[in-house]
Amino acid sequence: MTTTGTPSDSHLREELTSRESLAKGNFLEVRRDTVKLPDGHSATREYVVHPGAVVVIPLLDDGRVVLERQFRYPVGQVMIEFPAGKLDAGEDPLVCGQRELLEETGYRASEWARAGVMHLAVGYSTEVIHIYFARGLSLGERQLDHGEFLDVFTATPEELLGWCRDGSVTDAKTLACALWLQNTGSGAWALDWQGDSAQG
Repeated sequence: MTTTGTPSDSHLREELTSRESLAKGNFLEVRRDTVKLPDGHSATREYVVHPGAVVVIPLLDDGRVVLERQFRYPVGQVMIEFPAGKLDAGEDPLVCGQRELLEETGYRASEWARAGVMHLAVGYSTEVIHIYFARGLSLGERQLDHGEFLDVFTATPEELLGWCRDGSVTDAKTLACALWLQNTGSGAWALDWQGDSAQG
């Protein structure tokens, strides 16, 4: 398997020939691009431009994880999720993760580890979600945004994996985080933990 951007991928790549903005909201834009296909034909690609986001896997000292229940209007359901939020313009993903963890759950962490990234919906969105682990948690007051309503609760990794298996958890980022949690918990995947000197 070749890495992204190698010359051997030229037979797969599409080239932009024109771009149209279909709609622009407060933080999302919908575009329609015309592209040249590898065989020379043309096609259109409609997609959402997203600023990116961060999701945090908060680990309590007793092995439980911190989760949230939040109503998500587009799907009309209350979802079980890890704490997460969108990046502000130019914001460092770690800073975003620290801010979202505190605002949504009230927790601060003394150590952080960057796990990786996931692309949420590669067929129609540019969104990239940065995955972080947090530990050494201390609980304070939540600082929810105006109009934000969510419940915070804890669960064991085994409970979370069971909910992923039985369909109680269907949120893509939380499913990806469960994979990371399972593999770091077993020792199969290592994390590079760093002390947190950024939070006051």
